[in-house]
Amino acid sequence: MKKLILFLIISILFSFNGYAGTDGTNEMTKKNNGNVKDCFEGLNRGIFAFNQALDRIIIEPVAKGYRYLPSPLRKGTNNALNNISLVVTIPNNVLQGDFAIAGKNSVRLIVNSTIGVLGIFDPASSMGFNDYEKEDWGQTLGKWGVGEGCYIVLPILGPSTLRDATASLVNYSGGNAWYNVTVKEDTHYFSDFDYYASRGLTGVDFRAKNIESFDNLEKNSLDFYASVKSLYIQDRKKRILNSDEIVDTLNDSDWEEIETN
Repeated sequence: MKKLILFLIISILFSFNGYAGTDGTNEMTKKNNGNVKDCFEGLNRGIFAFNQALDRIIIEPVAKGYRYLPSPLRKGTNNALNNISLVVTIPNNVLQGDFAIAGKNSVRLIVNSTIGVLGIFDPASSMGFNDYEKEDWGQTLGKWGVGEGCYIVLPILGPSTLRDATASLVNYSGGNAWYNVTVKEDTHYFSDFDYYASRGLTGVDFRAKNIESFDNLEKNSLDFYASVKSLYIQDRKKRILNSDEIVDTLNDSDWEEIETN
């Protein structure tokens, strides 16, 4: 199963790379201070339409049902998922030179995984070890000056860039401790199901928190595809810069003011 998934991801990336030609390669090998190119917009829009249909049929209804769960249960699930994400955040903190944050996140991981019962509870925050922004391998490459490459939309997974999608392969080659102990190695304590269930729950949890936001975005956008692309690129740049400032992106003219009543 894991070999099939990895093969599909690599195949998708190679197909995008071939579609882009040398332009996508050049975009990744140097820091791009301009706009992220949509080198294969036609293909992206087709996958985006597929993802929208999948969301309407399956993901959004599941997310709405998830909202009916008791608040403490949803909070505990969110805490546990955030705790799992630290196994990727911490090594990226180190690679980005944020050693103090890496140390604090390590304490959070240890405390919440033990006293907090596998991260369901968050005693670390009450001890002064507050939660920090999640980091990933794509953000680290961005910090190191690697350009985004072309914008791409992945089936099910959604918006990405060649840099971020390629960097995510590190998770399947030893860079994600949670993947290692569930899928890659037979530990007798965890199974493949635990990993894929946590990934699925992460998506459902995110979708449940943003049902109204996405509905408003789609309702008020002249071009929903362009709006999602702009939002994704802006969010990634803010995360790499560790900034709350607005970052200029392509297609800002495609946005209409979203009313917040």
